[in-house]
Amino acid sequence: DHLLQHPILQESDIPITTSSGIHGPPIAEWTVMNWLVSSRKYVNSYESQKSHLWDKAAYKAGIHDQVGKKVGILGYGSIGRQSTFHPWSLDIHKLQIHNNENTTLTTDSCLRVARIGMTVHAYTATPRPTPESRRDSGYIVPGTGDPDGSIPASWYHGTDRESIRSFLATGLDHLVVSLPLTPQTTHLLGGEEFAILSNHSHHHSSKPYVTNISRGKVIDQKALVHALNSGVLGGAALDVTDPEPLPKDDPLWEASNVQISPHVSSLGVEYSPRSLDILEVNLGRIARGEPLINSYIRGKGY
Repeated sequence: DHLLQHPILQESDIPITTSSGIHGPPIAEWTVMNWLVSSRKYVNSYESQKSHLWDKAAYKAGIHDQVGKKVGILGYGSIGRQSTFHPWSLDIHKLQIHNNENTTLTTDSCLRVARIGMTVHAYTATPRPTPESRRDSGYIVPGTGDPDGSIPASWYHGTDRESIRSFLATGLDHLVVSLPLTPQTTHLLGGEEFAILSNHSHHHSSKPYVTNISRGKVIDQKALVHALNSGVLGGAALDVTDPEPLPKDDPLWEASNVQISPHVSSLGVEYSPRSLDILEVNLGRIARGEPLINSYIRGKGY
């Protein structure tokens, strides 16, 4: 974000490309990790283990699984389309899981491992009515993501607040926020949006869970804290906050069922090699006179 006002971006027409597409796999794992940490009450296990306690009573209330849950991806771009698909995009024909006797599990067992049982619902700024329009034209880490856009059970679109609210009213159990930060998306989600999301949730045992992997300013943070503490939302996983770093005395730290990390969900030893993969692809495209992938579009801000 701090580069958006740089003279090269503001005052030149030099082609710029981004590292979009490399972040999907680690952010996907971070996203699902936080869902399960919350729904399986992992913190209870962690604290009990540190205290050497065998405490089954701490797990009786509120534990639930993800089968049948609806996941709404607000911003079905390079990260959004990988974040809920990657964890179960396993090749069943190649997957080998062995028990202690070194025998391979049945295909049915593999399917149980590979499928969480959730449905994905996509939201984009512009309409994507055709198979071609739903394809991802940017860089994709091989073997991951949803390059054809074939995973979502439904597609929604729009740039106005009412369109967003209509999407939130479709009965979502998870909302994954994967939007670029622009003047239009700043504080896009606030108290009214959280109430709509909550009021239309179909799973009464658990309120909707919000995951933000975009930018902190997309969410009205005070409204989020209130929604968490009042039970409007069941929880939140935040890799981004407003501001960053989050001040030690910010009430978000103590909000109910919130999990916060310091903008690290995309990190891993693979980050730099994958960035160089994009460079290699684009050098080949330059040599062949082809358009670059991951081109930064001036005026859009991404």
